[in-house]
Amino acid sequence: GEPLWRMPMPAAYEKQIESPIADLKNIGGRPAGSITAALFLQKFVNGVPWAHLDIASVAWRKPSTDPTVPDGAVGFGVRLLNRLVADAYEG
Repeated sequence: GEPLWRMPMPAAYEKQIESPIADLKNIGGRPAGSITAALFLQKFVNGVPWAHLDIASVAWRKPSTDPTVPDGAVGFGVRLLNRLVADAYEG
């Protein structure tokens, strides 16, 4: 059970990735960073189904008090994407 939710991507946030010298910026700043990252990615998928996993806060486990859980990278989202592909494409 990795918790998920559909990220809102209001067009109003697109202003944060506009650039006076480039087609667009790949970072919009602190406010709504996950949303602006998703809006940036959306510019490149051309109608192809896609997913944006914002794993910044869950990808690395800091020193744990549980001896059965190792410190370091946790692989968040690996099972999720595996299941998504299996369910959608392996019939």
